[in-house]
Amino acid sequence: MNEKLVKYIETNIFPKYADGSGHSLGHIKYVIRRSLKFAEQMPEANLNICYTVAAYHDLGRLIDDDLHEKISAAYVRIDPRLREFFSDKELETIAEAVEDHRASSKREPRSIYGRIVSSADRSTSVDEMIKRSAESHLYWGRGQDIDKCLEEARQHLLRKYGKNGYALSKMYFEDPEYTKACAEIQKYAEDFDKYKAKYESLKGNLI
Repeated sequence: MNEKLVKYIETNIFPKYADGSGHSLGHIKYVIRRSLKFAEQMPEANLNICYTVAAYHDLGRLIDDDLHEKISAAYVRIDPRLREFFSDKELETIAEAVEDHRASSKREPRSIYGRIVSSADRSTSVDEMIKRSAESHLYWGRGQDIDKCLEEARQHLLRKYGKNGYALSKMYFEDPEYTKACAEIQKYAEDFDKYKAKYESLKGNLI
């Protein structure tokens, strides 16, 4: 790993995630760790690229949750400091991987880096899935009825992790923990009262 690259990202990119939108710095570090772990299975993978894709992949959530992958990729393309570490071709690979990471994307990732970060972005913690989904919808729906926001969050989990959920097909590496978590989250996603009670028990706990 390029130490200057890591220092730049830790100093200038990490602080951007401290806004309470539901995708915290803890999540970014989690995705970085998993990206590097999956990359170890692929000798051809460039760890500096993996690290950068993971670090930038959710920056766009600070502006528009629905378009965050495109906005995040734009951050990569316009960040002049990244040109100190990567060629134009490598930067475009990073930007494309960021664009391709969403589980809801209808297209397959265009590179191994898109597959790596897409897989790494999948949570293996049921508590985190519930807390993040609820707090994200509560954040973007602030001012609306709380139960309405929580129901939208539950429906989102059902679409994503339900028996025919789109996230199940976007795991490109074998991960027993993820498979187990998906099976458990379905129980909460299918029952509003159970989902709400679980979230209420998690409020105030840092994940």
